[in-house]
Amino acid sequence: MPIEVVDNSTECRFEVLVDGKVAGFADYRLLPTKIVFTHTEVLPAYEGQGLAGRLVEFALRASIDTGLRIVPLCPYVARYIERHPEFREFTDSSAAG
Repeated sequence: MPIEVVDNSTECRFEVLVDGKVAGFADYRLLPTKIVFTHTEVLPAYEGQGLAGRLVEFALRASIDTGLRIVPLCPYVARYIERHPEFREFTDSSAAG
């Protein structure tokens, strides 16, 4: 089962695709110097396969690569960053606005 993560900028979300179908997503708001992650979800049929972690890791790395500061309003993204300290220096805990 091919797994791919893409930035669907039209929908303002990163998506994890399994066999070409959306299996989960991480919604974001794009600001001039920040990306605010607001919600992450994996569809029930795809839970328990590690897709959320793959999705968030890709989204964080892509954001860092474009020079954006990360604002983790989404609890899953915040927990992911807590467990992966290499992303902490790129976070911005100030208000998302």
